[in-house]
Amino acid sequence: MGAMSNVIHGETPNPWIGGLGLLVFNSLYITLVFRAFHKPAREARSTRWCLIALGAVTCALAIAYGDNWLLFFPLLGLATGAVVRGRQLGPVMFGVTALAGVIAGLQQGWDALGIVYGTFLSGMVTAAILALSETVKELRDTRQELARAAVDQERLRFSRDLHDLLGHTLSVIVVKSEAARRIAPRDMDAALEQVRDIESVGRQALTEIREAVTGYREASLAAELDRARGALTAAGIEPVVRQAGPPLPPQAAALLGWVVREAVTNAVRHSGADTCEIELRSFAEKVRLVITDDGGGVGSTAPGSGLTGLTERLAVAGGTLRSGPAPGRGFRVTVELPLEPAGQGIEERA
Repeated sequence: MGAMSNVIHGETPNPWIGGLGLLVFNSLYITLVFRAFHKPAREARSTRWCLIALGAVTCALAIAYGDNWLLFFPLLGLATGAVVRGRQLGPVMFGVTALAGVIAGLQQGWDALGIVYGTFLSGMVTAAILALSETVKELRDTRQELARAAVDQERLRFSRDLHDLLGHTLSVIVVKSEAARRIAPRDMDAALEQVRDIESVGRQALTEIREAVTGYREASLAAELDRARGALTAAGIEPVVRQAGPPLPPQAAALLGWVVREAVTNAVRHSGADTCEIELRSFAEKVRLVITDDGGGVGSTAPGSGLTGLTERLAVAGGTLRSGPAPGRGFRVTVELPLEPAGQGIEERA
């Protein structure tokens, strides 16, 4: 405003040149301020050239007119702090401040210290405020991204739970239905027993689905082993279950329960085996689960489901899952999972 007053009142030599310089300065300054709030525009090469041009105009007007025109240097510092970020800010601001000090010092002597201080302070404070504002925005974006990732993970977990739960349950229902159909002509009582089992499995599946939907379902290893025996027996496969070692922590037992469910479901569906062995050995620091059938089927290999999904779950807990043909004939699933120190006692059961 002081420079404009000088131009209007004719206190500036060559007022048309001063007025043109004032117009150019304001145009460049407004351009830089608007570009400072958009990262691609702020980092564009044209923006840097605008800042250089603003510095040249500021120096020319300050040298030519002095006095109120020296106050353009704090505005130059503000524009510099708005445009320049990172490691470049310090050297650039010191350069602008030194330039203001030299020119203002030649014009006003020691009175130029106010111009020097205002130039440096305006640039650094502006840069700090804008950097803080951008950091807050990035944190908000990161929080939203983390929320979206959490939702995606929960959807993935839910889809895996439903796959493992429904795949096993429907396989048991199909096997028992086939058994009931085969034995109905010669033993109606046995067929009715299979039908009652189907009803029980269906009711249990409804309960598990409700629990899975609410997010509170946790697979029980003991229950899964009992269900595995029933499913294998109904499919005409002899189950052999061996357990040894101390009790397992709940989280490890839940993970292994899902493995038993999936591996037994695959054996019932695909193997055509006569025998399926489930061997569980737990130690102080790890647990090992081996499920082997003597059939000719293969495991579930669809990405994102079945054994692939269980492999991902176990990897999160630090465990491993290997599946493939067993020596000689059949299919084998091997799981190793690290454990925290568990309680005392050894249980043997076959």
